[in-house]
Amino acid sequence: MPESGALKRKIDYLRRNHFLYWLMAPALVLTILFKYVPMYGVIIAFKDFSYSKGILGSEWAGFEHFEKFLNAPNFELIFMNTLKLSVYGLLLGFPVPILLALMLNQLRKAAVKKNIQLMLYAPNFISVVVIVGMIFIFLSPTGPINKIVTLMAGQPIAFMSDPEYFRSIYILSGIWQGAGWASIIYVAALAGVDPELHNAATIDGANLLQRIRHIDLPAIRPVMAIVFILAAGGIMAIGFEKAYLMQTAMNLPASEILPTYVYKVGLQSGNYSYSAAIGLFNSVINVILLILVNFIVKKLNEGEGLY
Repeated sequence: MPESGALKRKIDYLRRNHFLYWLMAPALVLTILFKYVPMYGVIIAFKDFSYSKGILGSEWAGFEHFEKFLNAPNFELIFMNTLKLSVYGLLLGFPVPILLALMLNQLRKAAVKKNIQLMLYAPNFISVVVIVGMIFIFLSPTGPINKIVTLMAGQPIAFMSDPEYFRSIYILSGIWQGAGWASIIYVAALAGVDPELHNAATIDGANLLQRIRHIDLPAIRPVMAIVFILAAGGIMAIGFEKAYLMQTAMNLPASEILPTYVYKVGLQSGNYSYSAAIGLFNSVINVILLILVNFIVKKLNEGEGLY
């Protein structure tokens, strides 16, 4: 009887709120169609794919393509380039949106705050192609940056040709473009902090830094944990477009990463099985990192994690 009563309550709940499920249905259908259905194509990584035979008809290759990639002469270079670009970008870029949100939260004049937010958010809406074009113009041998360098050092620096500068340019330009937009979630979290807490802390003699440390940061700590887990889980998923557009023949030792390599061996060379194996290898690494980082954050954050 208790089980039938619980089942009846569930049916009644579904009947009363069925319109909510109808609202969710389009998103669910689209997710299944475009995220889960194409997953069957993963088996290309385990086959010698042939156009004439199709995916299911192609000969089985097992882990041959994975072994080929792991034993490739350039595997270590490509893997380390991807890892360094991701880790440095995460370590340098993760705190910036938090700092921006904390500074914006201290502004009391609404008009000034809106204007500053507009300037911070604007770079996010600039196309990656335009961003890279700006980088090449500003850092060209005759560009404004090199004019200053020439005045100080006597000769220009080949920023876009020297592998030594590629990671710094890629990461710093990415922070400039995305930090303002990424701060929105922290600004929203800080908006929920009760002003009375700050007033009480001020009366007790707390200065600005103490109020930020003991009131603002604890308020956004759960959000910080989730954002960090998601960022760390996608640590190998670097955007292809920007890295490929910034590549030159001279900076390949630092700019060749997994996404650009997959593009070259897959679409340009037509080796679809090999490129699929590399992409699957990259995805597996991301999943492992996501689970590992979520486990660590939950241990350090009193059980608060992504799941």
